[in-house]
Amino acid sequence: MTAPLDLEGALDQMRAHVEPGRAEGSAAYHKVPRVYLGVPNPALNDLTRDWRKDLTLDQRVTLAADLWDSDIHEARIAAGKLLTQARIRPDDAVWDLLQSWVPQFDAWAIADHACSAIGRRLQADPARLDVVEGWTQSDHMWTRRAALIATLYLTKSNHPSADEAAARDRVLGWAAGYVPDRDWFIQKAIAWWLRDLSKHDAPRVVAFLDAHGDGMKAFARKEAGKYLKG
Repeated sequence: MTAPLDLEGALDQMRAHVEPGRAEGSAAYHKVPRVYLGVPNPALNDLTRDWRKDLTLDQRVTLAADLWDSDIHEARIAAGKLLTQARIRPDDAVWDLLQSWVPQFDAWAIADHACSAIGRRLQADPARLDVVEGWTQSDHMWTRRAALIATLYLTKSNHPSADEAAARDRVLGWAAGYVPDRDWFIQKAIAWWLRDLSKHDAPRVVAFLDAHGDGMKAFARKEAGKYLKG
């Protein structure tokens, strides 16, 4: 029987895809002090796809936890990608692990990949939005931001169900509460949510901007209305 992939084996596979000079560029761009290997996202996509196929659920959870705890930039991104899957049953262990990462978010790329995985688990069990609502009151900016990024899936439907429309309005309420927050990343997250929603539900975005647009930073208001007509 082949031994399951461990952290060192996974890192060795990632190091095989290092691009010279990329690590230095990533470190300068993200400005968070941690190890950067210099592995491009397409390579991480291919590796994590194969890992999802070859590993059991328990093995995936263990590897994802180890990748995250390494605090290597690409390893943390790979950890999120490894758990980004629609159908995971049972998924309680995955949900618990993903939640444990949120207070550690400190950079947008890592946070966004983890939030993609979180969004899949919210779709699997919408009652988990109750947990996410608690994030909106956090003193940690990245946790507050995660409440919007992890719920971007709610912006995608042209014909939401009644429950989906209610969830959409719920998150818009969170976004309205964020408007006075001057942090760039929070304002950007509000704009991102509204911009994506405007492609499928323009009236809700127009109503939000009519009510709260004057309180948003100018760049966020402009970004939010990017796809609105007129």
